[in-house]
Amino acid sequence: MSRPAQSSGILRFDVYELHLRAGELYRNGRKIKLQEQPFQILAMLLEQPGQVVTREELRERLWPADTFVDFDHSLGTATKKLRQALNDEADRPRFIETVPRRGYRFIAPVESQASPPSRSNVIPPGGSSSTATSAATQVVSHTYGSRGKILAAALVVAIALLVGLSSSRVRERLFGRRSPPRIQSLAVLPLVNLSGDPNQDYFADGMTEALTTDLGKISALRVISRTSVMQYKGTKKPLPEIARELNVDGFIEGTVSRSGNHLRITANLLQASPEKHLWAESYESELGDILTVQGQVAQAVAREIQVKLTPEEQKLLRSARAVDPKAHDDYLKGRLSCDEQTRQGLDTSFQYFQQAIEEAPNDPLAYAGLANCFAIWAWAGDLFAGDPSPKDVMTKARDAALKALQLDEDLAEAYKALAVVEMILDWNWSGAERQFKRAIELNPNSASTHVYYEHYLVAMGRFDEATAEVRRSVELDPFSDFSRDFGGAWALYFARHYDLSLEQSGKSLELDPRRPWAHYNTALVYEHTGRGGEAIQEFLKAEELFGMSPNRLAELRNVYQQSGGKGYWRNILAFSREVSKRPRQFATTSGYGWCDYMQDADVAAVQVRLGEFNAAFKSLEKGYANHGSALVYLNVDPYWDNIRSDARFKDLIRRVGLPQ
Repeated sequence: MSRPAQSSGILRFDVYELHLRAGELYRNGRKIKLQEQPFQILAMLLEQPGQVVTREELRERLWPADTFVDFDHSLGTATKKLRQALNDEADRPRFIETVPRRGYRFIAPVESQASPPSRSNVIPPGGSSSTATSAATQVVSHTYGSRGKILAAALVVAIALLVGLSSSRVRERLFGRRSPPRIQSLAVLPLVNLSGDPNQDYFADGMTEALTTDLGKISALRVISRTSVMQYKGTKKPLPEIARELNVDGFIEGTVSRSGNHLRITANLLQASPEKHLWAESYESELGDILTVQGQVAQAVAREIQVKLTPEEQKLLRSARAVDPKAHDDYLKGRLSCDEQTRQGLDTSFQYFQQAIEEAPNDPLAYAGLANCFAIWAWAGDLFAGDPSPKDVMTKARDAALKALQLDEDLAEAYKALAVVEMILDWNWSGAERQFKRAIELNPNSASTHVYYEHYLVAMGRFDEATAEVRRSVELDPFSDFSRDFGGAWALYFARHYDLSLEQSGKSLELDPRRPWAHYNTALVYEHTGRGGEAIQEFLKAEELFGMSPNRLAELRNVYQQSGGKGYWRNILAFSREVSKRPRQFATTSGYGWCDYMQDADVAAVQVRLGEFNAAFKSLEKGYANHGSALVYLNVDPYWDNIRSDARFKDLIRRVGLPQ
């Protein structure tokens, strides 16, 4: 079996020495018995300290292609024996860290020394640097007499300096600070749950989200949203490939282990190209101190890549409070459910946030999460018989956001929810922009905030600024339909950049042809560019993906074939009125599509298509009374072009407070 490339050297770490040529391991000068395969694994790890030695590399070195073994079992056994020899533990490693899905990494400092030709002056295993200095002085003094004493003194100083180079401060004085890794963009890969309980996956995912949020507070970094990163959970893709897909320079990866309220987190900073391990740290705490740990990780990353933090960013990352473990668990579950942005997910999130508030009424996080989910619900307008109106839901969002900010004035999520409330509930456009800007100032990497802000800018007719926000949100969340479809293509449609909107929808469908909003946005553009037949087909495809039943789809296709576009829209209108009278439980479990749950303004748009203008104004007035979110687009939505000159429409724009 071949030896490592540095077969003539000695590698030291902690109290251990590995003699590569002799194939021996010493601890404090005493030889430790170590079999061949564990020895080879240790040698490979020590040759590349701080870097991942992949399972494939270990297989090639230890078990060539013509060797028939159970590789996973053999590697596990050899690694276990190696850890036993080093008194190391897999779940609390001092030396050998398991990198899930990839391999192993040696995390302790390593020193190397070439084997000398004679053993007479070799520092004994475990010998100190002072021993080396003394030996050097004796050799020179004996050979050169009094003159040698002077040389010996100089050599002592030189050796002392070299030994002192292990101090980062001395290294910096002698050689200057090392060049920082050029990392301007990061992704936090899904943290691996090491708790041994699959029911704790939510906690690892919640920690991934939390670390992403904390790093997102650093304005000098671009941090990819969790929604785009979660597709790599459990993946075996090489890091350089993931880096290309996300367009990032580096990664945070790590593990979470939880036992009761005791928590252990490992975090590693990796450079993507060339692939290089830059930093690793382990953190142990009680769950109540989790916010402090999150801030420490973010600060450590910033220091390692030498990112300059603003005074406010330093304050945000250092300010932390204790949390109630049960309430924080419910908050994390609510946050993840809300991020699904489905009717069921929102309903579930409300329950978790309310539980968290009852358990810890002075914790602002649950109030901010609740405000954000209320804002999403009201904006979507998916309301059924017995549900509160968008106006009532927005009132709840405002109350929760204000309570969160009363408890913590620096919560970006609360400002985002408050901005949506100002825009839709109060028609307070200047106030809404102030809240959006404050939210972005506190977390410039929140893709969802950029999405909502771009819709504000579109409503104001500031299309160039909106387009810039579209680009920013897609950079931060490249695989999310919320950023690409609701944020990108839809906003570009309102700006009447039809080509750009189609391009954005096309990119979404390349990523996943089953994205309903991409088909819906394509249909909108087709409808307004003279491609009515293709538009209907795209609307039908969107409804199928939204969940409309096959029978209902067949009915719509039959109506369109017999009565054309107007027959199609009359059927949509009639069925929507019927479904809106049914309770939420029935409506959400009966296989209907998006068009069956339309806002008042959506109903008005169908009535305009049919030429029923007076009916359309009645629906718009109802939407005004309910504060439906679709009214923010009155100035820009092409559907209103046929009634834009009507005095009633101009008066509605004035009351909503949009620019005349």
